[in-house]
Amino acid sequence: MRNTAKITTAVLAAGALTLGLSACGAGKDASDTSGPLIVAASPVPHGEILNFVKDNLAKKEGLDLEVKEFTDYTSQNPATQDGSVGANYFQNKPYLDDYNKKNGTDIVPVVTVHLEPLGLYSRKAEKADDLKSGATVAVPNDTVNEARALKLLAAHGLITLKDGAGNEATPSDITKNPKNLKFKELEAAQTPRSLDDVDAAVVNGNYAIESDLEPSKDALVLESPKNNPYGNFLAVKKGQENDPRVKKLAKLLTSPEVKKFIQDKYADGSVLASF
Repeated sequence: MRNTAKITTAVLAAGALTLGLSACGAGKDASDTSGPLIVAASPVPHGEILNFVKDNLAKKEGLDLEVKEFTDYTSQNPATQDGSVGANYFQNKPYLDDYNKKNGTDIVPVVTVHLEPLGLYSRKAEKADDLKSGATVAVPNDTVNEARALKLLAAHGLITLKDGAGNEATPSDITKNPKNLKFKELEAAQTPRSLDDVDAAVVNGNYAIESDLEPSKDALVLESPKNNPYGNFLAVKKGQENDPRVKKLAKLLTSPEVKKFIQDKYADGSVLASF
């Protein structure tokens, strides 16, 4: 079933996380624009991109950048909202809109940097049409990514969703299912690990990278980057958009140097520059 308690749990966990960040960053206040800009990020690819900026571009721009990697992405918005970090880089607009609505928070996007195409993968089928009747497909269980996974399957004719099914779509919104597919809802990070146990799995781009999957070669079907609303962006608590450090980082994240880094580092198509 849908993991409706995940965000609440993450908020509670963020309390303890905040203490840890305060302790390890003694004297560093994320709201102090004269200090380093502390940015929360998922390790891959967000942390890799930020560390490229830190190591190669930030000094020349006069930016003191500190990257805090979070393996649990659900902790990053709470840390940004409470000021433990000055910004985060891990999410897309539908996910953020859902998060703000459910938590009464006011985190806002600053600049979109890249897209991680969602893909359908299988170790039992070479193409989507090969999936057998009654096949089990693993999908992410968080609100936005589950809907995104179902839209991917619908875009390729595997299912049909009812009119108006949006960013909260679930399997109950399926109106046609010619292959009688069964759905196994898992935490997004678990979907690639489920490939030995299910017939196919819809996997987020960052988790595909970590699992040595190459989207351009291994995915049975893949999201198109054209007019895609799921680009990942730098985000801050409302009111921090004009922080000069944030402006510097936004400029660097959309620089030709970063575009080339993304193209070279992720030549397998797992990450695509959005600018």
